Amino acid sequence: MLVQNWPLGLRVGLVWVLFWGLAITFGSLTVAAADVQQSIAVVKELGPEGKNHLAAMKAWRELAASNPEALPAILKGMQGANPLAANWLLGAFESICDRTLTGGPVNEALANGAEKLPVAEFEAFVKDTTQHPSARRIAFEWLSKVDPSAGDRLIPTMLLDPSPEFRRDAVARMIDGAQKAKASGDQEASVASYAKALGGAIDDDQVKVIAEALSAAGKPVDLQQHFGFIAKWNLIGPFDNTNLSGFDVVYPPESQIDLSLKYPGKELEVGWIEHTTTDEYGVVDLRKALAHHKGAITYALATISVPTARSAQLRLGTPNAWKLWVNGQLVFARDEYHRGTFFDQYAIPVDLVAGANTVLLKVCQNEQTEEWAQEWQFQLRACDTAGARIEFGQ
Repeated sequence: MLVQNWPLGLRVGLVWVLFWGLAITFGSLTVAAADVQQSIAVVKELGPEGKNHLAAMKAWRELAASNPEALPAILKGMQGANPLAANWLLGAFESICDRTLTGGPVNEALANGAEKLPVAEFEAFVKDTTQHPSARRIAFEWLSKVDPSAGDRLIPTMLLDPSPEFRRDAVARMIDGAQKAKASGDQEASVASYAKALGGAIDDDQVKVIAEALSAAGKPVDLQQHFGFIAKWNLIGPFDNTNLSGFDVVYPPESQIDLSLKYPGKELEVGWIEHTTTDEYGVVDLRKALAHHKGAITYALATISVPTARSAQLRLGTPNAWKLWVNGQLVFARDEYHRGTFFDQYAIPVDLVAGANTVLLKVCQNEQTEEWAQEWQFQLRACDTAGARIEFGQ
């Protein structure tokens, strides 16, 4: 998990663990606007294995010593920053905010915070969905500290926000409203609120709550369709993976797609078969679709069509080793077996062309005999970066 996704308090703690030994004395230090931009640029050059570390540390100290006027620039500076640099910029931002609100009783500091912090700029930044998601979130958290009404004002507008975190908050409020409406006896309002919440829900736990409530009200939810699971596949296999020998073998489906052809398989000749999963979470169980093979490989082929070229994510769940190609290009691979599987286990960014796109998945099973190592399956869905399904046809 990226540090920038940690809770606010944990991120602050990490920053002080890193920098407490520097004995930074802020006092009357100020940094000019031009120097703020320069310091941000230097911090963004921070890289792995200590790259630019000393220069970035000096720039961080200068940023952390800035006045609150520098805060909007630091927020905007997170755009395009690598995860490590983004964490440092967040630390500088929080140091300025924390220092700005100290020096008096907590309640008094928070009461005066709206005068000390650039809250109008914070709110505008939060509303700008093109900005860095973590930067938007941290701006919202500090805005909420000094303006408790910010959540009531902003979160309800974020049902379709590209930030999964804001979106989840908005859905939670809709669910809470639906439950209160039901408790008061207003079934119609409750169903309407649940239906609206479903339109923004992307997290499995929230979708389950909504789906159960709507189903109980006589309005079942198609989870396959909601999440964007690919249901229609052509399968071919098994090919040989004895002693894990097949992961890097280029079997015919990797170089030629012709559904009319047959090839030598692990034991017998194999050909393509059609398979449509009816599982509500799009799970394709290869043991049922083909047979319970061990030391084997199956290829799964699907076509998804989109109206215009676009970027997207393919999110995969499988306990098996796998390779994934989109339009003939290998986009990701993982040679690992039975470490567990879960919803949205892997998120692979892809570029889709207008019209038909081929998706080819190689799913490898090993020869372990333990009961927990028998699963040979996958689920794959197409969504945007927030996790909301994209419109596609098969």
